[in-house]
Amino acid sequence: MKKLIFAVIAGAAFAGAVQAQETYPKTYVGLGVASVDHDFSAAGATNVDSTGWKANGKIFGGYEFNQTWGAEIGYTDFRKSNASYTINGVNGRAESDGHSAYLAAKASVPINDQFSAYGKLGATYNKATLSSTTPGLSYDDGKTQGYGALGLQYKLNQQVAFVAEYERYGSKRDFGAKPDVVTVGARLSF
Repeated sequence: MKKLIFAVIAGAAFAGAVQAQETYPKTYVGLGVASVDHDFSAAGATNVDSTGWKANGKIFGGYEFNQTWGAEIGYTDFRKSNASYTINGVNGRAESDGHSAYLAAKASVPINDQFSAYGKLGATYNKATLSSTTPGLSYDDGKTQGYGALGLQYKLNQQVAFVAEYERYGSKRDFGAKPDVVTVGARLSF
């Protein structure tokens, strides 16, 4: 698998070296690792022990109209997280699961030939579920909220780029993945 990934990146680098001028519009797809805090809080809960920070998968794609403006769509799977707690002297356990999908406008500003900064603003649909051993403490929540991100991009060549960004997926929840996400990834333009 590593050899295949290396071959794809090397092939894209060679193709980028052959193509000297960047053309627009263009489409891209990418994969990322989204790191987010999985936390749990409930009224009256003490001795809370939750999963904490963990890596999650992200897939995204976009369309760049020109060097400045574009649009992006993405999906992040926040995976399952666990928590143990005590409420009124009774020990309990909870498991949360969630995911988010977003659609955003994207504005980029080149810093030099390889680096650019960007911002994204749009909407996200956040889905979160909580299963608990404590009666009345299970939830199933899904809602559309605001989405925003700030990031940096490093172009290896015209086709391959690496990204690092801070993303905000709506408002804070009492369980599961928190809305503040740090993501690193790679994208392939075609």
